[in-house]
Amino acid sequence: MKIDLHMHSNCSDGELTPEALVARAKEAGLDAIALTDHDTIAGLARARCAAEHEGMTLINGIEFSTRWGKIGVHVVGLGLSADSAELQQAIAAQQQARIDRNLTIAGKLEKLGARNIYQRATELAGGSQIGRPHFAQLLVEDGLVKTVASAFKKYLGAGKVGDIKQQWPSLDEIVATILAAGGVAVLAHPAKYRLTRTKLRALTADFAEAGGGAIEVISGYQPSGLAKDLAAMANEFGLASSCGSDFHRPGGIWQELGRFEPMPPNARPVWSLWPELAGTVEANK
Repeated sequence: MKIDLHMHSNCSDGELTPEALVARAKEAGLDAIALTDHDTIAGLARARCAAEHEGMTLINGIEFSTRWGKIGVHVVGLGLSADSAELQQAIAAQQQARIDRNLTIAGKLEKLGARNIYQRATELAGGSQIGRPHFAQLLVEDGLVKTVASAFKKYLGAGKVGDIKQQWPSLDEIVATILAAGGVAVLAHPAKYRLTRTKLRALTADFAEAGGGAIEVISGYQPSGLAKDLAAMANEFGLASSCGSDFHRPGGIWQELGRFEPMPPNARPVWSLWPELAGTVEANK
């Protein structure tokens, strides 16, 4: 059995519909997947129908934006109840925070000459979440820059006028929400935060103390030995190990569905927590 527990559809910042994502996962030889869109579960019902049609297992998932001190981190929730009142309240708060931030970004860009950019970004997103890439594309259309890359370099990148910091809820709050919804909280792609070893250990310790259940020891393609190292850290703090591609769109060879190394032998797989998958610990090997 092959498992991928981190991927995105166009209900957040992915490119494929939930149905197309499931179909691609099937083509990749995956047997069990988790759809973990950013701060939304809007695609879960559609993904579940598609997975049932393909004879695959879908685990409910979400990827929450949160903060640890002044550092932004992501926490994946797996196996949670989509009907949880606590989960619905947290999602509503996250979505409102995104709207407020995007309105602020749009206001600043319109002062620079962009035309009605928030409404146009909403239309461009087509019902999905608005992000800076949408604003960047419209800046190109308005002739303010020549390329999307230059839009980020001049207006939307770090320290630029459109770089509006998001005030996400704390790590503790989000972990508590996931637990209240009956899920397992997973620290997403810990090696991508560019923390020192000391700070990463501190983050892991705080995450475990808050009730976190697992660490993503594999996130797409990564350096040799990293998964084993992260699994050892997970074991030290009493956490399970998870894996996923963090897939967003076709063509990203570093983040293709299911195309990552096997779980290291020292890992305690997070999927052992689900009865329907507990007997398949040879996953991805």
